[in-house]
Amino acid sequence: MVTIEDALTEQPLDPGEREKLERTWQPCPGFRGWLTSVDHKSVGKRYVATAFLFFLLGGLEASAIRLQLARPENRLLDPDQYNQIFTMHGTTMMFLFGVPVVLASATYLIPLMVGTRNISYPRLNAFGYWVYLIGGLFLYSGFILNTGPDSGWFSYVPLAGPEYSPGKRMDVWAQTVTFTEIAAIIAGIELIVTILKQRAPGMSLHRMPLYVWAILVTSFVVLFAMPSVALASQMLAFDRLVGTHFFNPAEGGDPFLWQHLFWFFGHPEVYIMFLPAAGFASEIIPVFARRKMFGHTAVVLALVATGFISFGLWVHHMFATGLPQLSQSFFTAASLMIAIPSGVQVFCWIATLWAGRPRFDTPLLFVLGFIALFVLGGITGVMVGSVPFDQQVHDTYFVVAHLHYVQVGAFVFPLFAAFYFWFPKVTGRMLSERAGKWNFWLFFLGVNITFFPMHFLGMMGMTRRIYTYLPETGWGDLNLLATAGAMLIAASVVVFLGNIAWSLRRGGLAGENPWDAHTLEWATSSPPPPYNFTHLPVVEGLYPVWERSAERPVVTGLSAERREILVTTVLDAEPDSRHENPGPSIWPLLSALPVGVTFIGGIFTPWAFVIGPALMLPALIGWGWPQAIPPDDRSIEEVAA
Repeated sequence: MVTIEDALTEQPLDPGEREKLERTWQPCPGFRGWLTSVDHKSVGKRYVATAFLFFLLGGLEASAIRLQLARPENRLLDPDQYNQIFTMHGTTMMFLFGVPVVLASATYLIPLMVGTRNISYPRLNAFGYWVYLIGGLFLYSGFILNTGPDSGWFSYVPLAGPEYSPGKRMDVWAQTVTFTEIAAIIAGIELIVTILKQRAPGMSLHRMPLYVWAILVTSFVVLFAMPSVALASQMLAFDRLVGTHFFNPAEGGDPFLWQHLFWFFGHPEVYIMFLPAAGFASEIIPVFARRKMFGHTAVVLALVATGFISFGLWVHHMFATGLPQLSQSFFTAASLMIAIPSGVQVFCWIATLWAGRPRFDTPLLFVLGFIALFVLGGITGVMVGSVPFDQQVHDTYFVVAHLHYVQVGAFVFPLFAAFYFWFPKVTGRMLSERAGKWNFWLFFLGVNITFFPMHFLGMMGMTRRIYTYLPETGWGDLNLLATAGAMLIAASVVVFLGNIAWSLRRGGLAGENPWDAHTLEWATSSPPPPYNFTHLPVVEGLYPVWERSAERPVVTGLSAERREILVTTVLDAEPDSRHENPGPSIWPLLSALPVGVTFIGGIFTPWAFVIGPALMLPALIGWGWPQAIPPDDRSIEEVAA
């Protein structure tokens, strides 16, 4: 084994090195390349684009909901259409947009941030994307064919069971959830391995960027939380398709089992979205405050603590189910306790801005909006974590307001910030600042005008998932105001899309590091080449770009004619071994298709569970068939020295 010092070699750049790397890492051309690419950047970009497409569809559904509720006794939608639309909205935002887009962003950014050439298990990464896409297309195909799910995004039994939801609508929901959970677990595993085993030499754990820490914690949360809902959705499918009775009390089942399994996933899911968002903020704030992050270690500990505590909160969604007082007290305490690590992060962000010289460009504006709305959503979260208050507002629009302040404020705002921040790195062009500020202010005003009145509607007794209401309730004016706010949100999204379309063609050239940022992805060109770095960097400090020495040491010795990556040790990121990354392949797609046949066909016939695996067998054989590549017998010492 060699030490970091062995790898710190100042090397002249071989003029032919880039050409060799280009030939080795270049994806296949044309449509074949699109189907076979296993490059983390290509897969990450299509993941993000697909998730944003689902975000737009979920936004259109939200607009339809708001138009329906804009005035009393509205007949724009009938009750059945309304039930399908609000279920599709929640399912889309939580399962097809929220979790996928944070993992997709990490798929693109993490290998660049840790200084490696590709993600771990790149073919598995491509397979996860195809499974996710099949699940999303399946859900919307069902919706178009009037078979969209209609029991809410959490599909409580017995409402979602065979007795009260006959037909195939809830089967579509259950199998869609299974698809998305498979994709999420795959992404979580890849990111954990990439972060722990592929960091650039010198990037020991205490030098890891905060976003990388946030993704590491998030990936472990995914790994422990997602199997719960995947199991629950399959148990629901079995109840509906083959007559098991997991949730049927008449035959010894228990509807509360569904709620426990669902919310054991459901509450950590909030933090699966929040933690990467906090990571975005922690990377963007120092850049625009033009100083290092205040309390780096405290923020890391807060991220880890949030991940742990997130698994102790799920029962606060079930306070109205008649739990014992001791149980209520425990979960109330856990619900309040999670405010502590969140508060630590907010304090560190504000302290960094306070001691810096802030530059109020669009990414920072979105981060400031995030902090303001997250604090407000957090305060109402503490309120509903208290049993007496929760009993009063349970299942009302107060909870809808809290949910959206947390999800939109603490997730979508930082996501917009990240989009404006990393768009130049991904495309090589800058987004328009003027349009960005219009985007921010329309979105900020729209979110507050839409969701703040819902607190009062909830206190006035307006229940969730209500199709329409009478004029005598007095809810009409506030609902009309909320609908006006939703139109502002829609206008802001139009500005955002227009900004992207204009900037892709006419945006200013970005250069390597337009923000003077500090993490490793800004040490390569914009957009990055297929091999990410000509020579893997050696990290010399917590802020690798800001703290690099004049010598700029790099790792040399990795083959430019093979897809080699450097594997490093978990704690100190010392060079450990070399690994050859697989090249482009059609097998991930051909393996994902039988998974679709199995789960979609299983709704209609049990034979699908025989036919699907039989179809998958040749795909897996093709995937694992050994390639005739001559062995490379060089030692790790020869690589890094």
